[in-house]
Amino acid sequence: MPSSPSTCSRSWSISEDSLRRYVFHASENCIQELLSASDSNRAETTSLNDGWKVVGIDGNGVEVSKRRSGSLHTFRSRWVLKSVSPQQFITVANAIDAAKEWDGDLVEGKYIKDLEENLSIIWLKYGERSKPLFRNREFIVYERRETMDDGTLVVAVASLPKEIAAGLQPKQNNSIRGLLLQSGWVVENLENHSCMVTYIAQLDPAGWLPKCFVNRLNTKLVMIIENLKKQVVACPTKAAHH
Repeated sequence: MPSSPSTCSRSWSISEDSLRRYVFHASENCIQELLSASDSNRAETTSLNDGWKVVGIDGNGVEVSKRRSGSLHTFRSRWVLKSVSPQQFITVANAIDAAKEWDGDLVEGKYIKDLEENLSIIWLKYGERSKPLFRNREFIVYERRETMDDGTLVVAVASLPKEIAAGLQPKQNNSIRGLLLQSGWVVENLENHSCMVTYIAQLDPAGWLPKCFVNRLNTKLVMIIENLKKQVVACPTKAAHH
């Protein structure tokens, strides 16, 4: 098909069944990437050159690492949460609650549609008062939640391709549609009612931004475990009700 100036703005009309199949396949790959990244500092893999470099450990013991992926970095944070079960933490480990921690000026976060009980499409919108890297940006992402055979909980969140996203939610004229290339949670059960939480994020905000600002933003993204833990502690009834 010959290209035209309007190619980039075209949307694809896709059946719900095709959408479900696409998202299921894409999220399966994302889940495997998340599990691999969360496993990379264990004894049997420490000898492998997996590319992760620790960039800091804060006073609470949150370890932040990064790995170069093309011109952007993928960031990872890990923290052992004591006296917090995986089920408690997973109630706030979702795309909308996490997005509120990226930037307090999230204008709107809504579920566009549920494809299955554990598979949803979500719209995140940031307004003019947001921090510069998110100003007037929006993201159309899928969210898939799975429990592995060993009880590990995984939440995979990533953007849909722009053509599919445009068919589900037309882009607003005054906004830029960014891409969450991959992100998500791996929550492993530990003894004594505790869990190991790993969060991975790789983001391309789109539009012109110096790479150093994008990477600084990604560093902030992976620090949200602390803030979400505060939500769990402040509102344990939410977890119990869930």
